[in-house]
Amino acid sequence: MLPCDPGGTGPPGVSVALPPDRSAEIRLVRIFSRLNVGGPSLHVIHLAAGLAPHGYDTRLVVGRESEREGSLLDLALARGVNVLALPGLGRDIRPLGDLRALFALWRLLRRFRPHVVHTHTAKAGVLGRLAAFAARVPVVVHTYHGHVLRGYFGRITNAAFRAIERALGALTSTLVTVSDSVKDDLVALGIAPAHRIRVVPLGLELDALAGELPRGGLRREAGLADDAPLVGLVGRLVPIKDVPTFLGAARLLLDRRPDVRFSLVGDGDDRSALESEARALGITDAVRFHGWRRDLPAVYGDLDVVVNCSRNEGTPVALIEALAACRPVVATAVGGTPDLLGRGAFGTLVAAGDAAALAAAIEAALADPAGARERARAGRAHVLARHGVPRLLRDLDGLYRELLAARRVR
Repeated sequence: MLPCDPGGTGPPGVSVALPPDRSAEIRLVRIFSRLNVGGPSLHVIHLAAGLAPHGYDTRLVVGRESEREGSLLDLALARGVNVLALPGLGRDIRPLGDLRALFALWRLLRRFRPHVVHTHTAKAGVLGRLAAFAARVPVVVHTYHGHVLRGYFGRITNAAFRAIERALGALTSTLVTVSDSVKDDLVALGIAPAHRIRVVPLGLELDALAGELPRGGLRREAGLADDAPLVGLVGRLVPIKDVPTFLGAARLLLDRRPDVRFSLVGDGDDRSALESEARALGITDAVRFHGWRRDLPAVYGDLDVVVNCSRNEGTPVALIEALAACRPVVATAVGGTPDLLGRGAFGTLVAAGDAAALAAAIEAALADPAGARERARAGRAHVLARHGVPRLLRDLDGLYRELLAARRVR
């Protein structure tokens, strides 16, 4: 375990006026696919709750999570967020259901008459922006937390999705990305010119991870000694996270370091298949599947190295949390991850899908605790300064007011 000192510190041509009895508030509808456990859900919850004191009356419209995704609905309700359920916003594409969802969104927007609609994720972005255009909402914003416009589908499908996003971009006042790399990718794909895309990094509540962390919870659950090296992966168990590469790296590392143990904290549709793969690799005694955990300080307090081996990312929340907790990280150089890790200054970057490189990087982090500690300290300072909730609220409040002023919305 590496000790670390706590520290840280829309459519054009539309103009409306607020009714007299609501002149102090900006009405905002935030449209999001589903409140599954993950960074984008935390992001929208913090925004919906945190902007209220800044003069916003917000409705958060969300779809339904699948059974193994977990849900953060209870967190949203506890924060006082006004959540409206619209099951058709979920992940799957169902033409008839999507049309019903589009009509329901349009009716909601006509009734609530928001000044701003802000959509997040692909499907919610399509339906939400079309509904906002039809309802003549003055300001429409869409955030790309990542994207599926390259490498996910075949050539024809990719081309179709890019054409849709370009067309929707014309209906959007401003596009937002969570990292410079995602912005550069969207510009390269021709989705929009650079001047129409703003970078607004994720904002998370990190104070609980920046102090002294409890130790022993994960280890007791897995029956591990306090001094056993423990390597963890925190997140959804879904194909884009490429957990098989993590298991392959575990197999390779165990051949050289049989004392190392591995924890997977999270759940998802692939869990059963991944458990079977661990058995096939002969590593079940060294790997523990913990499921979803809310006690993040206890999770990161036990991990000696945190791994993210995704094939694509916007900005990986688990790595922000790990750096805030001052934990060494090893990650694949995809999406916004290199930006987050300072191009390798705050953690080790490896190629996606390379189990041997991942195993070697984990082994190096375990073998050089002094170097890992220094990079972890630098990473903590970086994320506490750049990825806090107050900064996120300032950024979005300023953006909305700028766009409203440009549209002459009083």
